[in-house]
Amino acid sequence: MTTAPLTPLRTGRLRARLPAPTIRLRLTLVYGGVFLCSAAALLAITYVLVHHQYTGSFFMSSGRQAVVSIQGSSSGVIEKGKLNEQSFPVPVGPNAVASSRKIAIAAAQGQSDAALHQLFLDSAIALAVMAALSLWLGWAIAGRALRPLRTITDTTREISASNLHRRLALDGPDDELKQLGTTVDGLLARLETSFEAQRQFVANASHELRTPLTLERTLLELALSDPNASIESYRHTCEQLLAVGEQQERLIEALLTLSRSQRGLDDHQPVDLAAITATAAAAANHDGLALDTNIQPANTIGNPRLVERLVANLLDNAIHHNIDGGQIELATDTRDGHAVLTIANTGPTIPAGELARIFQPFQRLDTTRTTGANGLGLGLSIVQAIADAHDATVTTTAPREGGLHVHISFPAATSTDG
Repeated sequence: MTTAPLTPLRTGRLRARLPAPTIRLRLTLVYGGVFLCSAAALLAITYVLVHHQYTGSFFMSSGRQAVVSIQGSSSGVIEKGKLNEQSFPVPVGPNAVASSRKIAIAAAQGQSDAALHQLFLDSAIALAVMAALSLWLGWAIAGRALRPLRTITDTTREISASNLHRRLALDGPDDELKQLGTTVDGLLARLETSFEAQRQFVANASHELRTPLTLERTLLELALSDPNASIESYRHTCEQLLAVGEQQERLIEALLTLSRSQRGLDDHQPVDLAAITATAAAAANHDGLALDTNIQPANTIGNPRLVERLVANLLDNAIHHNIDGGQIELATDTRDGHAVLTIANTGPTIPAGELARIFQPFQRLDTTRTTGANGLGLGLSIVQAIADAHDATVTTTAPREGGLHVHISFPAATSTDG
Protein backbone atom coordinates (compact mmCIF):
# COMPACT_ATOMS: atom_id res chain seq x y z
CA MET A 1 0.00 0.00 0.00
CA THR A 2 1.43 3.32 -1.04
CA THR A 3 0.90 6.60 0.75
CA ALA A 4 0.30 9.89 -0.96
CA PRO A 5 3.10 12.46 -0.67
CA LEU A 6 2.67 15.30 1.75
CA THR A 7 1.03 18.35 0.22
CA PRO A 8 2.70 21.77 0.62
CA LEU A 9 0.00 22.76 3.10
CA ARG A 10 0.60 19.69 5.30
CA THR A 11 4.36 20.21 5.03
CA GLY A 12 3.95 23.81 6.15
CA ARG A 13 1.83 22.73 9.14
CA LEU A 14 4.45 20.15 10.11
CA ARG A 15 7.19 22.74 9.97
CA ALA A 16 5.06 25.13 12.01
CA ARG A 17 4.85 22.58 14.84
CA LEU A 18 8.63 22.16 15.02
CA PRO A 19 10.54 24.58 17.25
CA ALA A 20 12.46 27.32 15.51
CA PRO A 21 16.16 26.46 15.03
CA THR A 22 17.36 29.18 17.38
CA ILE A 23 20.89 29.50 18.66
CA ARG A 24 19.63 28.56 22.13
CA LEU A 25 18.12 25.33 20.81
CA ARG A 26 21.24 24.46 18.85
CA LEU A 27 23.49 25.13 21.84
CA THR A 28 21.23 22.97 24.01
CA LEU A 29 21.31 20.09 21.54
CA VAL A 30 25.07 20.37 21.14
CA TYR A 31 25.57 20.47 24.90
CA GLY A 32 23.23 17.52 25.45
CA GLY A 33 24.80 15.53 22.61
CA VAL A 34 28.33 16.08 23.90
CA PHE A 35 27.27 15.10 27.42
CA LEU A 36 25.43 12.02 26.18
CA CYS A 37 28.38 10.83 24.07
CA SER A 38 30.94 11.43 26.79
CA ALA A 39 28.79 9.78 29.49
CA ALA A 40 28.05 6.78 27.25
CA ALA A 41 31.74 6.39 26.48
CA LEU A 42 32.59 6.60 30.19
CA LEU A 43 29.99 3.98 31.13
CA ALA A 44 31.11 1.68 28.31
CA ILE A 45 34.73 1.91 29.42
CA THR A 46 33.70 1.26 33.03
CA TYR A 47 31.62 -1.77 32.01
CA VAL A 48 34.48 -3.23 29.95
CA LEU A 49 36.95 -2.74 32.79
CA VAL A 50 34.61 -4.31 35.36
CA HIS A 51 33.81 -7.21 33.05
CA HIS A 52 37.47 -7.78 32.35
CA GLN A 53 38.47 -7.55 36.01
CA TYR A 54 35.91 -9.83 37.63
CA THR A 55 36.65 -13.11 35.90
CA GLY A 56 37.38 -16.59 37.20
CA SER A 57 41.13 -16.02 36.89
CA PHE A 58 40.83 -12.88 39.03
CA PHE A 59 39.20 -14.74 41.88
CA MET A 60 41.60 -17.61 41.59
CA SER A 61 44.71 -15.39 41.54
CA SER A 62 43.52 -12.97 44.22
CA GLY A 63 42.62 -15.70 46.66
CA ARG A 64 39.25 -14.16 47.48
CA GLN A 65 36.99 -16.76 49.01
CA ALA A 66 33.31 -17.12 49.32
CA VAL A 67 31.42 -19.74 51.22
CA VAL A 68 29.08 -21.82 49.14
CA SER A 69 27.00 -24.46 50.87
CA ILE A 70 27.21 -27.76 49.09
CA GLN A 71 24.44 -29.80 50.65
CA GLY A 72 25.24 -28.41 54.07
CA SER A 73 29.03 -28.40 53.84
CA SER A 74 31.01 -25.19 53.50
CA SER A 75 33.67 -25.26 50.81
CA GLY A 76 34.61 -23.84 47.42
CA VAL A 77 36.47 -20.75 46.14
CA ILE A 78 34.38 -18.49 43.84
CA GLU A 79 34.87 -15.28 41.85
CA LYS A 80 32.62 -12.65 43.35
CA GLY A 81 33.59 -12.48 46.99
CA LYS A 82 30.98 -13.61 49.45
CA LEU A 83 27.81 -14.68 47.66
CA ASN A 84 24.43 -15.69 48.94
CA GLU A 85 24.34 -19.31 50.00
CA GLN A 86 23.38 -21.67 47.24
CA SER A 87 22.84 -25.41 47.41
CA PHE A 88 24.54 -27.67 44.93
CA PRO A 89 24.30 -31.44 44.64
CA VAL A 90 27.17 -33.36 46.13
CA PRO A 91 29.19 -35.09 43.41
CA VAL A 92 30.25 -38.66 44.02
CA GLY A 93 33.27 -40.53 42.81
CA PRO A 94 37.01 -40.08 42.98
CA ASN A 95 36.87 -36.53 41.56
CA ALA A 96 34.21 -35.31 43.93
CA VAL A 97 36.29 -32.48 45.39
CA ALA A 98 37.37 -31.15 41.96
CA SER A 99 33.84 -31.37 40.65
CA SER A 100 32.48 -29.47 43.64
CA ARG A 101 35.06 -26.75 43.07
CA LYS A 102 34.05 -26.35 39.41
CA ILE A 103 30.40 -26.20 40.35
CA ALA A 104 31.09 -23.44 42.86
CA ILE A 105 33.12 -21.41 40.35
CA ALA A 106 30.45 -21.82 37.67
CA ALA A 107 27.79 -20.65 40.08
CA ALA A 108 29.89 -17.63 41.00
CA GLN A 109 30.44 -16.85 37.32
CA GLY A 110 26.71 -16.93 36.69
CA GLN A 111 26.04 -14.63 39.58
CA SER A 112 28.81 -12.30 38.34
CA ASP A 113 27.26 -12.15 34.89
CA ALA A 114 23.88 -11.37 36.43
CA ALA A 115 25.45 -8.55 38.45
CA LEU A 116 27.16 -7.12 35.35
CA HIS A 117 23.87 -7.24 33.47
CA GLN A 118 22.14 -5.41 36.29
CA LEU A 119 24.98 -2.87 36.30
CA PHE A 120 24.43 -2.31 32.58
CA LEU A 121 20.68 -1.76 33.06
CA ASP A 122 21.18 0.60 35.98
CA SER A 123 23.82 2.54 34.05
CA ALA A 124 21.51 2.87 31.03
CA ILE A 125 18.70 4.20 33.24
CA ALA A 126 21.08 6.64 34.95
CA LEU A 127 22.38 7.75 31.56
CA ALA A 128 18.86 8.46 30.29
CA VAL A 129 17.98 10.45 33.40
CA MET A 130 21.21 12.46 33.26
CA ALA A 131 20.75 13.07 29.52
CA ALA A 132 17.33 14.62 30.16
CA LEU A 133 18.76 16.63 33.05
CA SER A 134 21.68 17.81 30.90
CA LEU A 135 19.26 19.01 28.20
CA TRP A 136 17.31 21.01 30.77
CA LEU A 137 20.51 22.46 32.23
CA GLY A 138 21.83 23.22 28.74
CA TRP A 139 18.60 25.06 27.89
CA ALA A 140 18.80 27.14 31.07
CA ILE A 141 22.52 27.90 30.73
CA ALA A 142 22.18 28.81 27.04
CA GLY A 143 19.27 31.13 27.83
CA ARG A 144 21.25 32.89 30.52
CA ALA A 145 24.32 33.21 28.29
CA LEU A 146 22.27 34.58 25.39
CA ARG A 147 20.27 37.05 27.49
CA PRO A 148 22.48 40.03 26.50
CA LEU A 149 22.00 39.07 22.85
CA ARG A 150 18.23 39.20 23.27
CA THR A 151 18.60 42.60 24.91
CA ILE A 152 20.65 43.81 21.93
CA THR A 153 18.05 42.47 19.49
CA ASP A 154 15.01 43.90 21.29
CA THR A 155 16.56 47.32 21.89
CA THR A 156 17.92 47.62 18.35
CA ARG A 157 14.49 46.68 16.97
CA GLU A 158 12.87 49.47 19.00
CA ILE A 159 15.35 52.13 17.91
CA SER A 160 14.34 54.23 14.91
CA ALA A 161 15.32 57.54 13.34
CA SER A 162 13.31 59.38 16.00
CA ASN A 163 15.14 57.90 19.02
CA LEU A 164 18.71 57.30 17.85
CA HIS A 165 19.88 58.75 21.15
CA ARG A 166 19.09 55.44 22.89
CA ARG A 167 21.99 53.13 23.71
CA LEU A 168 22.27 49.48 24.76
CA ALA A 169 24.69 50.20 27.64
CA LEU A 170 25.23 46.53 28.46
CA ASP A 171 26.58 45.63 31.89
CA GLY A 172 28.68 42.66 32.86
CA PRO A 173 32.12 41.31 32.04
CA ASP A 174 34.07 42.53 29.04
CA ASP A 175 33.29 39.50 26.89
CA GLU A 176 32.30 39.10 23.24
CA LEU A 177 28.67 40.12 23.86
CA LYS A 178 29.74 43.24 25.75
CA GLN A 179 32.06 44.15 22.86
CA LEU A 180 29.19 43.58 20.43
CA GLY A 181 26.99 45.92 22.48
CA THR A 182 29.72 48.56 22.52
CA THR A 183 30.10 48.26 18.74
CA VAL A 184 26.35 48.67 18.24
CA ASP A 185 26.37 51.74 20.52
CA GLY A 186 29.16 53.23 18.43
CA LEU A 187 27.17 52.53 15.26
CA LEU A 188 24.11 54.21 16.76
CA ALA A 189 26.21 57.23 17.72
CA ARG A 190 27.49 57.57 14.16
CA LEU A 191 23.97 57.17 12.78
CA GLU A 192 22.68 59.82 15.17
CA THR A 193 25.45 62.20 14.09
CA SER A 194 24.69 61.53 10.43
CA PHE A 195 20.94 62.03 10.85
CA GLU A 196 21.50 65.17 12.90
CA ALA A 197 23.86 66.56 10.25
CA GLN A 198 21.26 65.84 7.59
CA ARG A 199 18.48 67.52 9.54
CA GLN A 200 20.73 70.47 10.31
CA PHE A 201 21.70 70.77 6.65
CA VAL A 202 18.07 70.80 5.53
CA ALA A 203 17.11 73.33 8.20
CA ASN A 204 20.05 75.61 7.45
CA ALA A 205 19.59 75.38 3.70
CA SER A 206 15.85 76.10 3.84
CA HIS A 207 16.42 79.01 6.21
CA GLU A 208 19.28 80.67 4.36
CA LEU A 209 18.09 80.04 0.81
CA ARG A 210 14.70 81.59 1.49
CA THR A 211 16.09 85.13 1.50
CA PRO A 212 18.03 85.02 -1.83
CA LEU A 213 15.14 83.22 -3.55
CA THR A 214 12.74 85.89 -2.34
CA LEU A 215 15.15 88.57 -3.54
CA GLU A 216 15.41 86.98 -6.97
CA ARG A 217 11.66 86.80 -7.31
CA THR A 218 11.27 90.42 -6.22
CA LEU A 219 13.86 91.63 -8.74
CA LEU A 220 12.18 89.73 -11.55
CA GLU A 221 8.71 90.99 -10.61
CA LEU A 222 9.93 94.59 -10.49
CA ALA A 223 11.64 94.29 -13.86
CA LEU A 224 8.57 92.76 -15.49
CA SER A 225 6.08 95.15 -13.91
CA ASP A 226 7.96 98.28 -15.07
CA PRO A 227 6.34 99.44 -18.35
CA ASN A 228 9.22 101.83 -19.02
CA ALA A 229 11.98 99.28 -18.48
CA SER A 230 14.99 99.72 -20.71
CA ILE A 231 17.85 97.52 -21.77
CA GLU A 232 20.02 99.12 -19.09
CA SER A 233 17.49 98.34 -16.33
CA TYR A 234 17.18 94.74 -17.51
CA ARG A 235 20.97 94.47 -17.59
CA HIS A 236 21.17 95.86 -14.06
CA THR A 237 18.55 93.36 -12.90
CA CYS A 238 20.47 90.49 -14.52
CA GLU A 239 23.68 91.60 -12.80
CA GLN A 240 21.88 91.63 -9.46
CA LEU A 241 20.49 88.17 -10.13
CA LEU A 242 23.98 86.89 -10.99
CA ALA A 243 25.32 88.29 -7.74
CA VAL A 244 22.53 86.63 -5.79
CA GLY A 245 23.20 83.36 -7.63
CA GLU A 246 26.90 83.50 -6.76
CA GLN A 247 25.97 84.02 -3.13
CA GLN A 248 23.69 80.98 -3.31
CA GLU A 249 26.49 78.88 -4.80
CA ARG A 250 28.86 79.89 -2.01
CA LEU A 251 26.17 79.17 0.55
CA ILE A 252 25.40 75.72 -0.85
CA GLU A 253 29.11 74.87 -1.06
CA ALA A 254 29.58 75.96 2.55
CA LEU A 255 26.56 73.93 3.67
CA LEU A 256 27.85 70.84 1.88
CA THR A 257 31.26 71.25 3.47
CA LEU A 258 29.64 71.65 6.88
CA SER A 259 27.51 68.55 6.35
CA ARG A 260 30.46 66.43 5.18
CA SER A 261 32.51 67.55 8.17
CA GLN A 262 29.75 66.72 10.64
CA ARG A 263 29.48 63.16 9.26
CA GLY A 264 33.12 62.48 10.13
CA LEU A 265 36.02 61.14 8.10
CA ASP A 266 35.80 58.11 5.84
CA ASP A 267 39.58 57.66 5.66
CA HIS A 268 42.72 59.18 7.14
CA GLN A 269 45.65 60.39 5.08
CA PRO A 270 48.92 62.14 5.98
CA VAL A 271 48.43 65.91 6.15
CA ASP A 272 51.24 68.47 5.98
CA LEU A 273 49.70 71.24 8.04
CA ALA A 274 52.70 73.54 7.57
CA ALA A 275 52.58 73.32 3.75
CA ILE A 276 48.81 73.90 3.68
CA THR A 277 49.11 76.94 5.93
CA ALA A 278 51.97 78.42 3.89
CA THR A 279 49.98 78.01 0.66
CA ALA A 280 46.89 79.62 2.17
CA ALA A 281 48.91 82.56 3.50
CA ALA A 282 50.50 83.14 0.09
CA ALA A 283 47.11 83.14 -1.67
CA ALA A 284 45.29 85.33 0.87
CA ASN A 285 44.32 88.90 -0.07
CA HIS A 286 45.23 90.88 3.04
CA ASP A 287 45.53 94.40 1.61
CA GLY A 288 45.96 96.96 4.37
CA LEU A 289 46.72 94.26 6.96
CA ALA A 290 50.10 93.00 8.17
CA LEU A 291 50.46 89.24 7.94
CA ASP A 292 53.23 87.66 10.04
CA THR A 293 53.89 83.96 9.57
CA ASN A 294 55.97 81.49 11.52
CA ILE A 295 55.66 78.17 9.74
CA GLN A 296 57.32 75.22 11.46
CA PRO A 297 56.97 71.52 10.51
CA ALA A 298 53.62 70.11 11.64
CA ASN A 299 52.23 66.79 10.40
CA THR A 300 48.92 65.17 11.22
CA ILE A 301 46.42 62.73 9.72
CA GLY A 302 42.99 63.36 8.25
CA ASN A 303 41.44 64.78 5.09
CA PRO A 304 43.81 67.26 3.36
CA ARG A 305 41.01 69.07 1.52
CA LEU A 306 39.03 69.66 4.70
CA VAL A 307 42.14 70.89 6.49
CA GLU A 308 42.75 73.30 3.61
CA ARG A 309 39.21 74.59 4.04
CA LEU A 310 39.74 74.95 7.79
CA VAL A 311 42.88 77.07 7.34
CA ALA A 312 41.29 79.15 4.56
CA ASN A 313 38.20 79.87 6.68
CA LEU A 314 40.28 80.89 9.70
CA LEU A 315 42.43 83.18 7.57
CA ASP A 316 39.39 84.64 5.80
CA ASN A 317 37.73 85.28 9.16
CA ALA A 318 40.89 86.98 10.49
CA ILE A 319 41.03 89.22 7.42
CA HIS A 320 37.39 90.25 7.22
CA HIS A 321 36.84 90.60 10.97
CA ASN A 322 39.68 93.04 11.54
CA ILE A 323 40.32 96.74 11.73
CA ASP A 324 42.01 99.11 9.28
CA GLY A 325 45.76 98.71 9.50
CA GLY A 326 45.38 95.66 11.71
CA GLN A 327 47.63 92.64 12.06
CA ILE A 328 47.37 88.88 11.58
CA GLU A 329 49.73 86.29 13.08
CA LEU A 330 49.79 82.81 11.59
CA ALA A 331 51.96 79.98 12.95
CA THR A 332 52.32 76.19 12.88
CA ASP A 333 54.51 73.92 14.98
CA THR A 334 54.59 70.59 16.82
CA ARG A 335 54.03 70.46 20.58
CA ASP A 336 54.07 67.27 22.63
CA GLY A 337 53.66 65.28 19.43
CA HIS A 338 50.59 67.25 18.28
CA ALA A 339 50.41 69.42 15.17
CA VAL A 340 49.34 72.90 16.23
CA LEU A 341 47.86 75.76 14.20
CA THR A 342 47.64 79.22 15.76
CA ILE A 343 46.06 82.32 14.24
CA ALA A 344 45.53 85.67 15.92
CA ASN A 345 44.20 88.97 14.62
CA THR A 346 43.48 92.44 15.88
CA GLY A 347 40.02 93.91 16.10
CA PRO A 348 37.33 95.16 18.45
CA THR A 349 36.85 93.45 21.79
CA ILE A 350 34.68 90.33 21.75
CA PRO A 351 32.54 89.70 24.82
CA ALA A 352 33.52 86.51 26.62
CA GLY A 353 29.98 85.16 26.37
CA GLU A 354 30.04 85.43 22.58
CA LEU A 355 33.03 83.12 22.01
CA ALA A 356 30.97 79.93 21.96
CA ARG A 357 28.21 81.47 19.83
CA ILE A 358 30.46 82.51 16.95
CA PHE A 359 31.21 78.84 16.20
CA GLN A 360 27.54 78.03 15.67
CA PRO A 361 26.01 78.13 12.15
CA PHE A 362 24.64 81.47 10.95
CA GLN A 363 25.65 83.30 14.10
CA ARG A 364 27.12 86.74 13.41
CA LEU A 365 28.36 89.33 15.83
CA ASP A 366 27.73 93.03 15.41
CA THR A 367 28.55 94.07 11.85
CA THR A 368 30.76 96.91 13.08
CA ARG A 369 33.48 94.32 13.62
CA THR A 370 33.71 93.61 9.90
CA THR A 371 35.75 95.65 7.50
CA GLY A 372 34.73 93.72 4.37
CA ALA A 373 31.57 92.23 2.97
CA ASN A 374 29.31 90.36 5.30
CA GLY A 375 29.96 86.64 5.34
CA LEU A 376 27.57 83.74 5.34
CA GLY A 377 27.90 83.05 9.05
CA LEU A 378 29.24 79.55 8.37
CA GLY A 379 33.02 80.06 8.35
CA LEU A 380 33.79 79.31 11.99
CA SER A 381 31.07 76.65 12.28
CA ILE A 382 32.79 74.81 9.40
CA VAL A 383 36.10 75.20 11.25
CA GLN A 384 34.58 73.63 14.37
CA ALA A 385 33.00 70.76 12.40
CA ILE A 386 36.25 69.97 10.57
CA ALA A 387 38.19 70.07 13.84
CA ASP A 388 35.70 67.71 15.48
CA ALA A 389 35.96 65.32 12.53
CA HIS A 390 39.75 65.24 13.00
CA ASP A 391 39.53 64.84 16.80
CA ALA A 392 41.26 68.20 17.09
CA THR A 393 40.92 70.56 20.04
CA VAL A 394 39.87 74.17 19.37
CA THR A 395 40.78 76.78 21.98
CA THR A 396 39.76 80.41 21.58
CA THR A 397 40.60 83.50 23.61
CA ALA A 398 39.49 87.09 23.26
CA PRO A 399 42.17 89.50 24.55
CA ARG A 400 41.06 92.63 26.35
CA GLU A 401 42.74 94.80 23.74
CA GLY A 402 40.54 93.19 21.06
CA GLY A 403 40.78 90.56 18.37
CA LEU A 404 40.54 86.79 18.44
CA HIS A 405 43.15 84.09 19.08
CA VAL A 406 42.40 80.57 17.79
CA HIS A 407 44.55 77.60 18.78
CA ILE A 408 43.88 74.20 17.13
CA SER A 409 45.74 71.06 18.22
CA PHE A 410 45.56 68.11 15.78
CA PRO A 411 46.43 64.49 16.59
CA ALA A 412 50.01 63.55 15.85
CA ALA A 413 50.88 61.54 12.73
CA THR A 414 52.43 58.24 13.85
CA SER A 415 54.96 56.27 11.90
CA THR A 416 52.31 53.79 10.76
CA ASP A 417 50.21 56.54 9.22
CA GLY A 418 52.64 56.95 6.38
